[in-house]
Amino acid sequence: MQPNAAADGLNALGKPRKPNWLRVKLPVGKEYAKVRNIVDEYKLHTICESGNCPNMGECWGAGTATFMILGNVCTRSCSFCAVATGRPNEYDTDEPRRVAEAIQLMGVKHAVITSVNRDELKDRGAAIWHDTVRLVKELSPATTIETLIPDVKANWDALITMISPGQEVVSHNMETVKELYRRVRPQAKYERSLEQTRRTKEYGKRTKTGIMLGLGETREQVYQAMDDLAANGCDILTLGQYLQPTKLHIEVAEFIHPDLFDHYREEGLKRGLKYVESGPLVRSSYHAERHVHV
Repeated sequence: MQPNAAADGLNALGKPRKPNWLRVKLPVGKEYAKVRNIVDEYKLHTICESGNCPNMGECWGAGTATFMILGNVCTRSCSFCAVATGRPNEYDTDEPRRVAEAIQLMGVKHAVITSVNRDELKDRGAAIWHDTVRLVKELSPATTIETLIPDVKANWDALITMISPGQEVVSHNMETVKELYRRVRPQAKYERSLEQTRRTKEYGKRTKTGIMLGLGETREQVYQAMDDLAANGCDILTLGQYLQPTKLHIEVAEFIHPDLFDHYREEGLKRGLKYVESGPLVRSSYHAERHVHV
């Protein structure tokens, strides 16, 4: 196994150099253009664009996209995230219809829906969440849905509203290990996110979360996070390489070798998780269609 370090060494500034396994192709092709046109026509936001996802070309080329509802301005200021932060002024009650019609028009078999945090809203945006999933199911009853929901800040009534309209998978990302929360997710709490996953599982949903690697975590801390997730009813874990979106965001501490991602996959399964998607380019919704029936 390769050491847990940048295989290509350091750049001129003494920082880890991006290795060749993180290089991706530019998005092109007929299907990519089709999705691009639908997203633009319906004035929709996607986390693919807002989050600078490296898999956008692959996923859009396959006719799928992760839709982001409740606007594209987040009330949180997480140090890793490329989504704009500030005071949102968008609350579009017609958005659920547009998302549902776009998904129907794309003919996708599996849809992924996420949102920014809307901490200023009393219900955390739960009503829009509920209507979006309900309308997608009405217009595309054969389409399975994963919802990647934000931290509801212990508003458990809002959580039930978000997860009750019929989606097959409910995801809520931990993002990092417990020891790095204050630096990476300063407005979130590790134990609260675990509880949100546990309550979602108790409601009867298939549960999922994602963790970024390369922020300075140790192997033991990753193992502990896996144990905590398994103990709180998490079914599916995604592990991917953190990539710094701009110079204003937290720096990459190291680039994790693919062999270590393979090792973490094996460890997660040993520790009770049902499915682990682990690789440098893995993101929350990568291969999400595989996570519906695990």
